Amino acid sequence: MRILRLAAVSPLALLAAAALHAQEAPAPAPAPQPVSATELAKRNATVNAALPPAEAAMKAHVMFLASDALKGREAGTPEYDIAAQYVASQFYAAGLRPAGDAGSYLQAVPLIQVKAKDKGSLSYTPPRGKPVPLVFGQDYAPGTNASQATTNVTGGLAFVGYGIVNPETGRDDYAGVDVKGKIVLVFGGAPKSFHPEIRAHYGSLQSKRQVAQMKGAAGVILIENAAGAKAGNFARLAEGYNRSRTAWAKDGVGFDPAPRAPALGSISQAYAAKLFGTGWAAIAKGAESDETRFKAQALPGTLSATINTEWTTVASSNVAGIIPGGDPKVKDEVVVLTAHLDHVGVGRAVNGDTIYNGAEDNAVGIASLIEEAKKFKASGTPPRRSILFLAVTAEEKGLVGAEYFANNPSFGADVPGGRMVANVNLDMPIITYKFEDVIAFGAERSTLGPIVKRAAAGIGVGFSPDPMPDQSLFVRSDHYRFVQQGVPSVFLWPGVKGPGQAAVDEFFAKHYHKPSDEPWNPAIDWSQGVRFIEVNYAIAREIADAAERPAWNKGDFFGTFYNGHGAK
Repeated sequence: MRILRLAAVSPLALLAAAALHAQEAPAPAPAPQPVSATELAKRNATVNAALPPAEAAMKAHVMFLASDALKGREAGTPEYDIAAQYVASQFYAAGLRPAGDAGSYLQAVPLIQVKAKDKGSLSYTPPRGKPVPLVFGQDYAPGTNASQATTNVTGGLAFVGYGIVNPETGRDDYAGVDVKGKIVLVFGGAPKSFHPEIRAHYGSLQSKRQVAQMKGAAGVILIENAAGAKAGNFARLAEGYNRSRTAWAKDGVGFDPAPRAPALGSISQAYAAKLFGTGWAAIAKGAESDETRFKAQALPGTLSATINTEWTTVASSNVAGIIPGGDPKVKDEVVVLTAHLDHVGVGRAVNGDTIYNGAEDNAVGIASLIEEAKKFKASGTPPRRSILFLAVTAEEKGLVGAEYFANNPSFGADVPGGRMVANVNLDMPIITYKFEDVIAFGAERSTLGPIVKRAAAGIGVGFSPDPMPDQSLFVRSDHYRFVQQGVPSVFLWPGVKGPGQAAVDEFFAKHYHKPSDEPWNPAIDWSQGVRFIEVNYAIAREIADAAERPAWNKGDFFGTFYNGHGAK
């Protein structure tokens, strides 16, 4: 799972994140320190302790997937490929039909690592004046364009505040200015008064670029925010201009949801003061609050930007298996169940350990997916709708495998006419305590909510609302890529009632994205994993067998924005 805070974000950080696709290369890994014989015996006793069959079956998957031999399952590595082959074999054993490429369980995902090739160049030409180059690190930092090696844009300038257009509230930061063919200047982020999930949506660079493209702009430049300007961080952050990010390739270049409005880079507030002249003082003051509603304005002069991007290809794969629906009338309606298979690989040593095993994040989620598939086989009754079990790659690199599948769905020869009608996502279920409730991020947005509540009641636990709304987890895991295709989706978690909150806090403090997320963690309670699987099975079964396909609630923001079934 990728957790991103919603504090004020600098333009350079937004560029590096590139719509949540940022990736920092790990430091060279020192050799792991040896474990004492006593400690090793203790770990082995924990790992190999006898368990009831259902618990042992789940644990066995995690023991393999989170073993040191798989070196953290980083997407694009041989160890990830081994993990994918393991999941494919388990899908086969569970009776799933192949839904990948050429009759296999694997869907090739053409990943690419994208970064700036050089510092590029920006220059400003004032009215009736000569071009004046901007200074790297002082005035600007370049962006990247995954879909084009060299990007040249020249155009007039327009300032559009936070670049938000929200038909639901009637807000249009572009009002009064025609930006066709112009380069728009925007602040990063979005108002805290927005619902956190909607704020995360509008605060992303991808969203700002999509709005700019819709308005006919030729490019987007981010203005340094107030906090960054006060800290004087622009030059230091600019030095990270060539950090790589991960995308997926389409027609030989990186997929870009807004190719006609490329991210050209960012400018410092010091340079913005020169560009805006006497009007800058009021804008800079307004930028101290993300609630400020700026008036859009055209600026004199033109800006020319050249950015050069390079990329390298990385091969990976999603793993897909399907249970064909038993009702010919709704067989082509596919319920997609997802969990990410990748983790973060090998990195900086912590207590001598360099392997980030990813047991709960997300080998437990994958194990749940496999064992849930087995329950369908054991039931002897096929679901009415088809159910796709999908282990995705590159979640840790920005939900990339899920995005690839959502844009290139594959259902195999058994369901050639399939179309996605729902997604239930499993990401990092924490099972170190006896959970008393379940959480489904996004449940209140569609008819999936009541289904989750009934499934929870079926095993005697409650249903709770999102306990961490400020984290906007609804837009931060793989299910969001299905939301962006208009598919009603939820992200399921054991809840935080009773001992849950302390357990979740402990995991994030001690084990999240750390080498200690190991399968021999004695706190893991495999009986709770079995209960979690039961909830998942009940949810999937009801969605698949229901009289009606899931629908967005009328007027829901995301359902409406992405033209989802039932929202309008």
